[in-house]
Amino acid sequence: MLKKYFLFLYFIISSYSFSQGMQLSVYSKISVITYGPGDALYEKFGHTAIRIQDPVLQLDLIYNYGIFDFTEENFYVNFTKGFMKYRLARYSFPPSLRGYNNDERWVKEQILNLNVQQRNTFFRYLENNAQPENASYFYDPFFNNCSTKPVDIMKDIFGDIIIYKDDYITEENTIRELMNKEIHTNTWGSLGINIALGNRLDKTAQPSEYMYLPDYVFEALENSKIIKDGKEENLVLKTNTLIEYPEKTINSDLISPLLVFLILFIIGAYISFKDLKRSIRSRWFDKSLLLITGLFGVLIVFLWFFTNHSTAPNNFNFLWAFAPNFFLAFLINKKNPPKWIYNYIKFLLILLGLMPIVWLFNIQLFPYVLIPLFVLLGIRYWVILKLQKALNT
Repeated sequence: MLKKYFLFLYFIISSYSFSQGMQLSVYSKISVITYGPGDALYEKFGHTAIRIQDPVLQLDLIYNYGIFDFTEENFYVNFTKGFMKYRLARYSFPPSLRGYNNDERWVKEQILNLNVQQRNTFFRYLENNAQPENASYFYDPFFNNCSTKPVDIMKDIFGDIIIYKDDYITEENTIRELMNKEIHTNTWGSLGINIALGNRLDKTAQPSEYMYLPDYVFEALENSKIIKDGKEENLVLKTNTLIEYPEKTINSDLISPLLVFLILFIIGAYISFKDLKRSIRSRWFDKSLLLITGLFGVLIVFLWFFTNHSTAPNNFNFLWAFAPNFFLAFLINKKNPPKWIYNYIKFLLILLGLMPIVWLFNIQLFPYVLIPLFVLLGIRYWVILKLQKALNT
Protein backbone atom coordinates (compact mmCIF):
# COMPACT_ATOMS: atom_id res chain seq x y z
CA MET A 1 0.00 0.00 0.00
CA LEU A 2 2.82 2.40 0.87
CA LYS A 3 4.37 1.74 -2.52
CA LYS A 4 1.17 2.89 -4.22
CA TYR A 5 1.26 6.18 -2.32
CA PHE A 6 4.97 6.50 -3.07
CA LEU A 7 4.37 6.09 -6.78
CA PHE A 8 1.47 8.52 -6.68
CA LEU A 9 3.72 11.07 -4.98
CA TYR A 10 6.20 10.47 -7.80
CA PHE A 11 3.40 11.20 -10.23
CA ILE A 12 2.64 14.52 -8.57
CA ILE A 13 6.30 15.53 -8.53
CA SER A 14 6.94 14.39 -12.09
CA SER A 15 3.79 15.65 -13.80
CA TYR A 16 5.51 18.54 -15.49
CA SER A 17 5.44 18.81 -19.27
CA PHE A 18 8.50 18.54 -21.44
CA SER A 19 8.97 21.04 -24.21
CA GLN A 20 6.80 20.20 -27.20
CA GLY A 21 9.86 20.61 -29.41
CA MET A 22 12.04 18.13 -27.51
CA GLN A 23 13.35 15.36 -29.74
CA LEU A 24 14.95 12.11 -28.66
CA SER A 25 18.45 11.64 -29.99
CA VAL A 26 19.76 8.75 -32.08
CA TYR A 27 21.20 7.33 -28.84
CA SER A 28 17.77 7.01 -27.22
CA LYS A 29 16.12 3.68 -26.38
CA ILE A 30 12.54 2.65 -25.71
CA SER A 31 11.99 -0.51 -23.68
CA VAL A 32 9.13 -2.53 -22.29
CA ILE A 33 9.84 -3.39 -18.64
CA THR A 34 8.37 -6.56 -17.14
CA TYR A 35 8.32 -6.98 -13.36
CA GLY A 36 7.99 -10.34 -11.63
CA PRO A 37 5.16 -11.08 -9.21
CA GLY A 38 5.17 -9.81 -5.63
CA ASP A 39 3.66 -11.01 -2.37
CA ALA A 40 0.57 -8.77 -2.15
CA LEU A 41 -2.58 -9.89 -3.98
CA TYR A 42 -2.46 -6.97 -6.44
CA GLU A 43 1.20 -7.83 -7.20
CA LYS A 44 0.64 -11.53 -7.91
CA PHE A 45 0.29 -11.01 -11.66
CA GLY A 46 3.46 -8.94 -12.05
CA HIS A 47 3.55 -5.61 -13.85
CA THR A 48 4.44 -3.99 -17.17
CA ALA A 49 5.64 -0.44 -17.91
CA ILE A 50 7.49 1.52 -20.61
CA ARG A 51 10.96 3.01 -20.24
CA ILE A 52 12.53 5.81 -22.27
CA GLN A 53 16.25 6.53 -22.05
CA ASP A 54 18.29 9.22 -23.73
CA PRO A 55 21.83 9.90 -22.48
CA VAL A 56 22.06 13.07 -24.58
CA LEU A 57 18.95 14.58 -22.97
CA GLN A 58 19.78 12.89 -19.63
CA LEU A 59 16.41 11.18 -19.55
CA ASP A 60 15.64 7.85 -17.91
CA LEU A 61 11.91 7.73 -17.38
CA ILE A 62 9.35 5.06 -16.65
CA TYR A 63 5.74 5.42 -17.89
CA ASN A 64 3.51 3.45 -15.54
CA TYR A 65 -0.18 2.88 -16.38
CA GLY A 66 -0.79 1.08 -13.08
CA ILE A 67 -1.41 3.98 -10.67
CA PHE A 68 -4.70 4.69 -8.92
CA ASP A 69 -5.54 7.69 -6.76
CA PHE A 70 -7.22 7.02 -3.38
CA THR A 71 -7.86 10.74 -2.95
CA GLU A 72 -10.09 10.98 -6.02
CA GLU A 73 -13.68 11.93 -5.21
CA ASN A 74 -15.91 8.86 -4.68
CA PHE A 75 -12.94 6.58 -5.38
CA TYR A 76 -14.21 3.62 -3.35
CA VAL A 77 -17.80 3.93 -4.58
CA ASN A 78 -16.65 4.08 -8.20
CA PHE A 79 -14.22 1.21 -7.65
CA THR A 80 -17.02 -0.96 -6.27
CA LYS A 81 -19.29 -0.09 -9.19
CA GLY A 82 -16.64 -0.99 -11.74
CA PHE A 83 -15.72 2.55 -12.80
CA MET A 84 -12.10 2.06 -11.81
CA LYS A 85 -10.00 5.03 -12.84
CA TYR A 86 -6.30 4.37 -13.17
CA ARG A 87 -3.76 6.82 -14.50
CA LEU A 88 -0.45 7.04 -16.25
CA ALA A 89 2.40 8.25 -14.06
CA ARG A 90 5.81 9.29 -15.37
CA TYR A 91 8.81 9.36 -13.06
CA SER A 92 12.52 8.63 -12.86
CA PHE A 93 13.28 4.97 -13.52
CA PRO A 94 16.45 4.21 -11.47
CA PRO A 95 15.00 5.00 -8.00
CA SER A 96 11.91 2.93 -8.77
CA LEU A 97 14.03 -0.22 -9.09
CA ARG A 98 14.98 -0.12 -5.43
CA GLY A 99 11.52 -1.10 -4.27
CA TYR A 100 11.47 -4.13 -6.55
CA ASN A 101 14.93 -5.14 -5.40
CA ASN A 102 13.82 -4.88 -1.76
CA ASP A 103 10.81 -7.06 -2.56
CA GLU A 104 13.05 -9.56 -4.38
CA ARG A 105 11.10 -9.25 -7.62
CA TRP A 106 12.90 -9.82 -10.91
CA VAL A 107 12.87 -7.10 -13.56
CA LYS A 108 13.50 -7.60 -17.28
CA GLU A 109 13.88 -5.08 -20.07
CA GLN A 110 13.10 -5.55 -23.77
CA ILE A 111 14.67 -2.83 -25.93
CA LEU A 112 12.45 -2.26 -28.96
CA ASN A 113 13.84 -2.27 -32.49
CA LEU A 114 12.61 1.21 -33.46
CA ASN A 115 14.28 3.91 -35.53
CA VAL A 116 14.70 7.41 -34.13
CA GLN A 117 11.57 8.71 -35.87
CA GLN A 118 9.47 5.88 -34.43
CA ARG A 119 10.97 6.44 -30.98
CA ASN A 120 10.03 10.12 -31.13
CA THR A 121 6.49 9.26 -32.22
CA PHE A 122 6.27 6.88 -29.26
CA PHE A 123 7.72 9.54 -26.94
CA ARG A 124 5.21 12.18 -28.04
CA TYR A 125 2.35 9.72 -27.63
CA LEU A 126 3.38 8.94 -24.04
CA GLU A 127 3.98 12.58 -23.22
CA ASN A 128 0.51 13.49 -24.45
CA ASN A 129 -0.95 10.66 -22.34
CA ALA A 130 1.02 11.84 -19.31
CA GLN A 131 -0.67 15.25 -19.23
CA PRO A 132 -3.09 15.53 -16.28
CA GLU A 133 -6.11 15.93 -18.55
CA ASN A 134 -5.21 12.73 -20.47
CA ALA A 135 -3.60 10.56 -17.79
CA SER A 136 -6.73 8.82 -16.47
CA TYR A 137 -8.37 5.81 -18.08
CA PHE A 138 -11.03 3.29 -17.09
CA TYR A 139 -9.24 0.20 -15.88
CA ASP A 140 -10.37 -3.37 -16.53
CA PRO A 141 -8.21 -6.06 -14.88
CA PHE A 142 -8.61 -8.42 -17.84
CA PHE A 143 -9.03 -6.24 -20.92
CA ASN A 144 -7.55 -2.80 -20.26
CA ASN A 145 -4.74 -2.76 -17.73
CA CYS A 146 -1.08 -1.83 -17.34
CA SER A 147 0.00 -4.92 -19.32
CA THR A 148 -2.34 -4.48 -22.28
CA LYS A 149 -1.38 -0.81 -22.65
CA PRO A 150 2.08 -1.14 -24.28
CA VAL A 151 0.78 -3.48 -26.99
CA ASP A 152 -2.33 -1.32 -27.55
CA ILE A 153 -0.13 1.77 -27.87
CA MET A 154 2.15 0.12 -30.42
CA LYS A 155 -0.86 -1.05 -32.43
CA ASP A 156 -2.23 2.49 -32.33
CA ILE A 157 1.06 4.12 -33.37
CA PHE A 158 2.57 1.62 -35.78
CA GLY A 159 -0.38 -0.34 -37.11
CA ASP A 160 0.48 -3.27 -39.38
CA ILE A 161 4.24 -2.80 -39.45
CA ILE A 162 4.40 -4.79 -36.20
CA ILE A 163 3.44 -8.45 -36.58
CA TYR A 164 2.44 -10.08 -33.33
CA LYS A 165 3.17 -13.80 -33.31
CA ASP A 166 1.14 -16.17 -31.15
CA ASP A 167 2.92 -19.48 -31.83
CA TYR A 168 4.42 -19.33 -28.34
CA ILE A 169 0.97 -20.28 -27.01
CA THR A 170 1.08 -24.07 -26.99
CA GLU A 171 -2.12 -24.93 -25.09
CA GLU A 172 -5.65 -23.59 -24.86
CA ASN A 173 -6.62 -21.89 -21.62
CA THR A 174 -9.57 -19.89 -20.44
CA ILE A 175 -9.02 -16.48 -18.90
CA ARG A 176 -9.96 -17.96 -15.51
CA GLU A 177 -7.42 -20.77 -15.89
CA LEU A 178 -4.72 -18.23 -16.72
CA MET A 179 -5.68 -16.23 -13.64
CA ASN A 180 -5.65 -19.30 -11.40
CA LYS A 181 -2.09 -20.09 -12.50
CA GLU A 182 -0.97 -16.77 -11.02
CA ILE A 183 -2.89 -16.93 -7.72
CA HIS A 184 -3.03 -20.16 -5.74
CA THR A 185 -6.62 -21.37 -5.83
CA ASN A 186 -6.51 -22.31 -2.14
CA THR A 187 -6.26 -18.69 -0.99
CA TRP A 188 -8.95 -16.29 0.16
CA GLY A 189 -8.01 -13.76 -2.52
CA SER A 190 -8.46 -16.30 -5.31
CA LEU A 191 -11.71 -17.56 -3.78
CA GLY A 192 -13.17 -14.06 -3.60
CA ILE A 193 -12.28 -13.30 -7.22
CA ASN A 194 -13.63 -16.62 -8.49
CA ILE A 195 -16.92 -16.21 -6.62
CA ALA A 196 -17.40 -12.62 -7.79
CA LEU A 197 -16.76 -13.11 -11.51
CA GLY A 198 -18.98 -14.81 -14.07
CA ASN A 199 -18.52 -17.12 -17.02
CA ARG A 200 -17.01 -14.58 -19.41
CA LEU A 201 -13.75 -15.79 -17.87
CA ASP A 202 -14.53 -19.38 -18.91
CA LYS A 203 -14.33 -18.99 -22.68
CA THR A 204 -11.12 -20.03 -24.38
CA ALA A 205 -8.81 -17.02 -24.40
CA GLN A 206 -7.69 -15.60 -27.73
CA PRO A 207 -3.93 -14.96 -28.07
CA SER A 208 -4.48 -11.22 -27.59
CA GLU A 209 -6.40 -11.92 -24.36
CA TYR A 210 -3.41 -13.71 -22.83
CA MET A 211 -1.71 -10.34 -22.71
CA TYR A 212 -3.59 -9.11 -19.68
CA LEU A 213 -0.75 -10.93 -17.93
CA PRO A 214 2.77 -9.40 -18.06
CA ASP A 215 4.51 -12.75 -18.69
CA TYR A 216 2.57 -13.20 -21.92
CA VAL A 217 3.28 -9.63 -23.04
CA PHE A 218 6.96 -10.45 -22.57
CA GLU A 219 6.63 -13.66 -24.62
CA ALA A 220 4.56 -11.96 -27.33
CA LEU A 221 7.17 -9.23 -27.79
CA GLU A 222 10.01 -11.78 -27.85
CA ASN A 223 8.31 -13.60 -30.72
CA SER A 224 6.97 -10.61 -32.68
CA LYS A 225 8.41 -8.93 -35.76
CA ILE A 226 8.64 -5.42 -37.17
CA ILE A 227 8.80 -4.59 -40.88
CA LYS A 228 11.84 -2.50 -41.81
CA ASP A 229 12.66 -1.69 -45.43
CA GLY A 230 10.21 -4.35 -46.52
CA LYS A 231 11.83 -7.07 -44.39
CA GLU A 232 10.77 -8.67 -41.11
CA GLU A 233 13.11 -8.10 -38.18
CA ASN A 234 12.79 -9.00 -34.52
CA LEU A 235 10.70 -6.45 -32.64
CA VAL A 236 12.94 -6.82 -29.58
CA LEU A 237 16.47 -5.69 -30.27
CA LYS A 238 17.89 -6.89 -26.96
CA THR A 239 16.62 -8.36 -23.69
CA ASN A 240 18.32 -7.44 -20.41
CA THR A 241 17.79 -8.74 -16.89
CA LEU A 242 17.96 -5.69 -14.63
CA ILE A 243 17.22 -7.47 -11.35
CA GLU A 244 17.53 -11.22 -11.04
CA TYR A 245 15.59 -13.22 -8.47
CA PRO A 246 13.95 -16.63 -8.72
CA GLU A 247 10.24 -16.66 -9.52
CA LYS A 248 8.19 -16.45 -6.35
CA THR A 249 6.36 -19.66 -5.54
CA ILE A 250 2.61 -19.44 -5.14
CA ASN A 251 1.40 -21.02 -1.91
CA SER A 252 -1.93 -21.64 -0.25
CA ASP A 253 -2.90 -19.58 2.79
CA LEU A 254 -1.92 -21.03 6.15
CA ILE A 255 -5.55 -20.96 7.28
CA SER A 256 -6.81 -21.83 3.83
CA PRO A 257 -10.36 -21.87 2.44
CA LEU A 258 -10.22 -25.63 1.89
CA LEU A 259 -9.21 -26.21 5.52
CA VAL A 260 -12.00 -23.97 6.81
CA PHE A 261 -14.67 -25.57 4.60
CA LEU A 262 -13.51 -29.07 5.49
CA ILE A 263 -13.86 -28.24 9.18
CA LEU A 264 -17.29 -26.73 8.50
CA PHE A 265 -18.27 -29.88 6.60
CA ILE A 266 -17.21 -32.14 9.47
CA ILE A 267 -19.12 -30.02 11.99
CA GLY A 268 -22.17 -29.87 9.71
CA ALA A 269 -22.10 -33.61 9.02
CA TYR A 270 -21.94 -34.33 12.76
CA ILE A 271 -24.83 -31.93 13.47
CA SER A 272 -26.87 -33.54 10.67
CA PHE A 273 -26.20 -37.04 12.05
CA LYS A 274 -27.30 -35.95 15.54
CA ASP A 275 -30.39 -34.20 14.16
CA LEU A 276 -31.50 -37.33 12.29
CA LYS A 277 -30.89 -39.48 15.37
CA ARG A 278 -32.93 -37.16 17.62
CA SER A 279 -35.47 -36.14 14.94
CA ILE A 280 -34.83 -32.54 15.96
CA ARG A 281 -33.50 -29.98 13.50
CA SER A 282 -30.75 -27.54 14.53
CA ARG A 283 -32.53 -24.45 13.28
CA TRP A 284 -29.64 -22.12 14.13
CA PHE A 285 -27.33 -24.07 11.84
CA ASP A 286 -29.74 -23.92 8.90
CA LYS A 287 -30.26 -20.22 9.50
CA SER A 288 -26.48 -19.66 9.46
CA LEU A 289 -26.01 -21.55 6.18
CA LEU A 290 -28.84 -19.72 4.46
CA LEU A 291 -27.63 -16.35 5.74
CA ILE A 292 -24.09 -16.95 4.48
CA THR A 293 -25.13 -18.28 1.05
CA GLY A 294 -27.75 -15.53 0.79
CA LEU A 295 -25.21 -12.78 1.51
CA PHE A 296 -22.92 -14.15 -1.20
CA GLY A 297 -25.93 -14.29 -3.49
CA VAL A 298 -26.78 -10.63 -2.82
CA LEU A 299 -23.18 -9.73 -3.67
CA ILE A 300 -23.39 -11.68 -6.94
CA VAL A 301 -26.67 -9.98 -7.89
CA PHE A 302 -25.22 -6.56 -7.07
CA LEU A 303 -22.08 -7.12 -9.14
CA TRP A 304 -24.06 -8.67 -12.00
CA PHE A 305 -26.86 -6.13 -12.39
CA PHE A 306 -25.76 -2.94 -10.65
CA THR A 307 -22.09 -2.48 -11.54
CA ASN A 308 -20.01 -1.94 -14.66
CA HIS A 309 -17.61 -4.86 -14.05
CA SER A 310 -17.26 -6.50 -17.47
CA THR A 311 -16.76 -10.00 -16.06
CA ALA A 312 -19.40 -9.98 -13.31
CA PRO A 313 -22.51 -10.96 -15.39
CA ASN A 314 -23.64 -14.54 -16.04
CA ASN A 315 -22.25 -15.78 -12.75
CA PHE A 316 -23.42 -19.34 -12.13
CA ASN A 317 -22.27 -19.21 -8.52
CA PHE A 318 -25.88 -18.17 -7.92
CA LEU A 319 -26.69 -21.90 -8.07
CA TRP A 320 -25.34 -22.29 -4.53
CA ALA A 321 -25.24 -18.64 -3.39
CA PHE A 322 -28.93 -17.90 -3.96
CA ALA A 323 -29.83 -14.36 -2.92
CA PRO A 324 -33.36 -15.15 -1.53
CA ASN A 325 -31.70 -17.43 1.03
CA PHE A 326 -30.86 -14.32 3.03
CA PHE A 327 -34.56 -13.57 3.63
CA LEU A 328 -35.62 -17.20 3.99
CA ALA A 329 -33.06 -17.73 6.73
CA PHE A 330 -35.33 -15.96 9.19
CA LEU A 331 -38.35 -18.08 8.25
CA ILE A 332 -36.50 -21.42 8.41
CA ASN A 333 -35.44 -20.50 11.94
CA LYS A 334 -39.01 -20.66 13.17
CA LYS A 335 -40.21 -23.74 15.03
CA ASN A 336 -43.02 -24.21 12.52
CA PRO A 337 -41.97 -22.52 9.26
CA PRO A 338 -44.49 -22.07 6.41
CA LYS A 339 -45.04 -25.30 4.47
CA TRP A 340 -44.00 -23.70 1.15
CA ILE A 341 -40.51 -23.38 2.61
CA TYR A 342 -39.99 -27.09 1.94
CA ASN A 343 -40.77 -26.66 -1.76
CA TYR A 344 -38.21 -23.88 -1.73
CA ILE A 345 -35.63 -26.26 -0.20
CA LYS A 346 -36.41 -28.78 -2.98
CA PHE A 347 -35.73 -26.00 -5.50
CA LEU A 348 -32.35 -25.32 -3.85
CA LEU A 349 -31.50 -29.01 -4.22
CA ILE A 350 -32.34 -28.80 -7.93
CA LEU A 351 -30.03 -25.79 -8.28
CA LEU A 352 -27.22 -27.73 -6.59
CA GLY A 353 -27.91 -30.64 -8.93
CA LEU A 354 -27.32 -28.37 -11.93
CA MET A 355 -23.83 -27.42 -10.77
CA PRO A 356 -22.04 -30.60 -11.97
CA ILE A 357 -23.57 -30.06 -15.44
CA VAL A 358 -22.38 -26.44 -15.55
CA TRP A 359 -18.94 -27.57 -14.35
CA LEU A 360 -18.53 -30.64 -16.62
CA PHE A 361 -19.57 -28.74 -19.76
CA ASN A 362 -17.13 -25.92 -18.92
CA ILE A 363 -19.93 -23.36 -18.80
CA GLN A 364 -18.28 -22.08 -15.63
CA LEU A 365 -15.62 -23.50 -13.35
CA PHE A 366 -16.28 -23.30 -9.62
CA PRO A 367 -13.56 -23.05 -6.95
CA TYR A 368 -12.69 -26.61 -5.93
CA VAL A 369 -12.15 -25.41 -2.34
CA LEU A 370 -15.93 -24.96 -2.09
CA ILE A 371 -16.71 -28.63 -2.77
CA PRO A 372 -17.04 -29.45 0.97
CA LEU A 373 -19.54 -26.58 1.26
CA PHE A 374 -21.53 -27.79 -1.75
CA VAL A 375 -21.75 -31.30 -0.29
CA LEU A 376 -22.73 -29.92 3.12
CA LEU A 377 -25.50 -27.80 1.58
CA GLY A 378 -26.86 -30.86 -0.22
CA ILE A 379 -26.78 -32.90 3.00
CA ARG A 380 -28.39 -30.17 5.02
CA TYR A 381 -31.19 -29.51 2.53
CA TRP A 382 -31.90 -33.26 2.46
CA VAL A 383 -31.98 -33.38 6.29
CA ILE A 384 -34.49 -30.51 6.40
CA LEU A 385 -36.81 -32.38 4.01
CA LYS A 386 -36.26 -35.71 5.79
CA LEU A 387 -37.15 -34.31 9.20
CA GLN A 388 -40.13 -32.41 7.82
CA LYS A 389 -41.45 -35.62 6.27
CA ALA A 390 -40.92 -37.52 9.55
CA LEU A 391 -42.87 -34.89 11.46
CA ASN A 392 -45.79 -35.18 9.03
CA THR A 393 -46.05 -38.98 9.31
